[in-house]
Amino acid sequence: MRLWNDRRLRLSLTGLGAQYLLALLAVGAFSVNTGNNLFYLVFSLMLGLFLVSGILSRRALQRLQVLSLEEGNLFARVRGGIRLCLQDPGRGRIRGLELHLVMDDGMVEPAFLGAASRTGETLVVLQTRAGHRGWSRFRSLEFRTRFPFGLIEKSRFVELDHAALVLPHPRTPPAQPASWRGEGQRALPQEGTSSPEGARPLRLGDAPGRVHWKRTAQRSQPWVRTFDEERPMGLHLRLDLAAWGPGRSFERELERLSGAVLQARLQKRDISLELHGVEGIREVHGHTACWRALGLAQAAGTAEGPMAL
Repeated sequence: MRLWNDRRLRLSLTGLGAQYLLALLAVGAFSVNTGNNLFYLVFSLMLGLFLVSGILSRRALQRLQVLSLEEGNLFARVRGGIRLCLQDPGRGRIRGLELHLVMDDGMVEPAFLGAASRTGETLVVLQTRAGHRGWSRFRSLEFRTRFPFGLIEKSRFVELDHAALVLPHPRTPPAQPASWRGEGQRALPQEGTSSPEGARPLRLGDAPGRVHWKRTAQRSQPWVRTFDEERPMGLHLRLDLAAWGPGRSFERELERLSGAVLQARLQKRDISLELHGVEGIREVHGHTACWRALGLAQAAGTAEGPMAL
């Protein structure tokens, strides 16, 4: 049962709280009708417990302020962590709070804050799943608690206006990078001479004798062995915005390039992205910079797919 609701505070009576309140009224009625001092004592104790529950839950919600909200690399349709930093002067005070973050075009799983940090700042990580790439906003943060006895649920709302850039979904790239559209290699790998240290997908120019048969059977695509002395080659991506029109085909191309950036990062390879648009050619370097450029890219053409040359 909701007792109070406004923009910043909501007060609700839980099922256990309703039963407790009915028992409290019944004991009070018996004490008035019978004049028994024992009933008066029980009524006083139950009423005191109810008031203490309200006071402690109110203290659990007090003096919490949002310092920062960091999304890191947040991909569309992939679970990612949101780091929420709170200013908490409670110095070890028990909080017992559920944290609910409201996000446009996305879902944020609730997190739990058990006790205040003694350092004055508390870090909470919330799991997020965004729907589409591009800018999204976190609208509000709700602190919700039933501490300490679960009789009344109190909620406090904090208004937010934090923008987060959602990156394209990293689609798994094909087996042979040399056949990709918009991809080029900046340097050829040096053949290693020492013992193998791992494996990677087959690239153009790899010797057949380096095929990693076990990994190839596991992944259903050709993989080759890598060596300690082998240098990873850089990857250069190209995207012509004028050759693509808005639509699903363009989004799938961005997802494919995002997957290539992720694979390059896992393989510790340098990467660069060359964007051709109406304002000219722009080139960015680094994994995070390439992801952000893909997240902000807008198709400048009219065709649904790539234009024929």
